[in-house]
Amino acid sequence: MSFNRILVTGGSGFIGTNLIEQLRGSSEKAIVSLDLVPPKLETHRSNWKLADVRDGAGLVDVLKKFQPDAVIHLAARTDLDGSSISDYTSNTDGTSRLLEALDTTCFSGPAIFTSSMYVCLPGYQPASDTDYQPHTVYGESKVIGEQIVRAANPNYPWIITRPTSIWGPWFGIPYVDFFNVVLSKRYFHIAGSNTRKTYGYVGNTVAQILSILEHAEILRGKTLYLGDWPPYVINEWADEIAEFVPYQVPSVPGAVFKGFALLGDVLKVAGIRFPMTSFRLRNMTTDNVHDMGALHELMGDTLPFSRAQGNAKTVEWLRTSFFENKGH
Repeated sequence: MSFNRILVTGGSGFIGTNLIEQLRGSSEKAIVSLDLVPPKLETHRSNWKLADVRDGAGLVDVLKKFQPDAVIHLAARTDLDGSSISDYTSNTDGTSRLLEALDTTCFSGPAIFTSSMYVCLPGYQPASDTDYQPHTVYGESKVIGEQIVRAANPNYPWIITRPTSIWGPWFGIPYVDFFNVVLSKRYFHIAGSNTRKTYGYVGNTVAQILSILEHAEILRGKTLYLGDWPPYVINEWADEIAEFVPYQVPSVPGAVFKGFALLGDVLKVAGIRFPMTSFRLRNMTTDNVHDMGALHELMGDTLPFSRAQGNAKTVEWLRTSFFENKGH
């Protein structure tokens, strides 16, 4: 099944920008991107409409006029800086308003609702799709968002996706920091660490989203993680990125990292940003591998982009962005 009128919420964000760029390559598709902020790329302005997913009446108006045959809901507040659920109403109320608007306009689907791997803390292996263990307020807001979708149980095909650690062109903190620290020769391996994590190059993530859309009927009601396979060994990935400098990444004892993490904790209390905190160190040293079996079966062994290709495209984008920001 092919969809030609696609509505994307949050199309000015990181994943949204890459998704809109991919969709724009298909001349027969009509695309509307709803977002509170302008697109990152000037070429996307013709697809962009200023909108807030918490504005139910505004959503109904857009849906009636555009009449999409597919919806990809990416709009969300994604930082970890909020202190209460009320800081993340885009993730909770926004999901409710979108579901209501889709019902009001007799939308027949499919729709993809984007959640997050942070509905569970790193390293936790959930026993089911509704086994939650969030460790941040952001994660709690995404749990609520999932619960809202499941309680609504729309009549049209719907799928919940949980992006893992997605990286690539147009990304931001924290993953852009990883690349920048390695490329500036300020990265160090934690001696003896072989941490494994599910990461995903954004080009593969976009391909996965579009594949899910095409198979929405058979995937109805499922929850799928988005990411690459097999899992990354972080030290190996850092070494690959360092080759672009080139840079031989040294190893440092774990005790040194713990000291920097404690310093970062103190500076955070003082309102000073520091690249290492105990929270980040725990994330860095905890295996966080997700079950990609359903997507693996759907898409086969080979993803559209290898990690080496993703590294090259990302480094090229970083270098181009740097010179553009410098006015060159």
